[in-house]
Amino acid sequence: MIDDSIIDGRKTIILVDDNIANLKIGKNALMEHYDVFTAPSGKKMFELLERNKPELILLDIDMPEMDGFKAIKILKENDSTRRIPVVFLTGKSDTESEIEGLSLGAVDYIPKPFSPPILRKRVEIHLLVQSQQNILRKQQEELRKFNEGLQKLVDERTKQVLDLQDAILKTMANLIESRDNITGGHIERVQFYLRILVVGLLDSRCYADKTKGWNVDLLVRSSQLHDIGKIEIEDKILRKTSALTSEEFTAMKQHPVLGVKIIERIESEVSSSDFLNYAKIFAGTHHEKWDGSGYPKGLKGDDIPLLGRILAIADVYDALTSQRSYKASINHESAVQTIARAKGTHFDPILVDVFCCQSDKLSEVQQTLKESDWVAAE
Repeated sequence: MIDDSIIDGRKTIILVDDNIANLKIGKNALMEHYDVFTAPSGKKMFELLERNKPELILLDIDMPEMDGFKAIKILKENDSTRRIPVVFLTGKSDTESEIEGLSLGAVDYIPKPFSPPILRKRVEIHLLVQSQQNILRKQQEELRKFNEGLQKLVDERTKQVLDLQDAILKTMANLIESRDNITGGHIERVQFYLRILVVGLLDSRCYADKTKGWNVDLLVRSSQLHDIGKIEIEDKILRKTSALTSEEFTAMKQHPVLGVKIIERIESEVSSSDFLNYAKIFAGTHHEKWDGSGYPKGLKGDDIPLLGRILAIADVYDALTSQRSYKASINHESAVQTIARAKGTHFDPILVDVFCCQSDKLSEVQQTLKESDWVAAE
């Protein structure tokens, strides 16, 4: 290892004592190895500090005007001097004085009258400690910068993956909706409504035990796959603009089951993830009803996963406020009333209350999306 003194030059020490003899003895003991500046008072020490930044301060305690305790308080309150180690020089031998000095930030005590060899050795030890601390701080700063750079790289790569994932999902969503010319834009709108409801639920603290650990961004993105099962529904059913027959509706009700199977096929090729778990729940349960009259399994109440119960409301809200070839849209207020009337039958009562509390936000977003559709149509 290269000696720091070769790199940094001679270390600088400030020796403060109101006794001229002590200053002379101390300087003579240290000047062969260090640059030593002497000060007969605390005031003179601070004048020296304006021009010199030492690696160590040897500070007498008993001095007129400004004693060592007052001086060290000032040193430790100043950002430019607080890291300079201070060793007290004192003729005191009482425990209370030592404790007070150490509590104020001193690193050691050297009793007076001091022996030059002992003074040199104690100074050498403290300068070595200080040097090692400086190296450690430098290494910590380099590590911090490295970690920041690494985190930035991870964030960039993560964003690239998420952007690619979103692009694939949007492509799949467009593929689904291109086969169903009835529900254009449905998947994108449902994402907006779902986010509002999920955030509202988290803020309400309802179902806090079940929502703990939810990744809102991830689950909202995964909702784009909730209708993926429609890919396997025949065009003559999916694109029909009139009422479905009983047989056709039975076939249509299979799209949640088909969606789960598609996602399970994806899982067989990659490691399972929260994203796919969320997507599978959304796909399989968003048509279940609180009273058990939904499909595909006829689940009832709390047996329906919470994510499915939330998406059911977002899904129906969009269906009510969107125009279809077989029905006209209704306004926001009417849609809220319709969903409120289905509290405890179609929908989870607690989630309906959350939905009603978020009514204004839903209305604002719904109107914004509607205006965007008009602009796009023009």
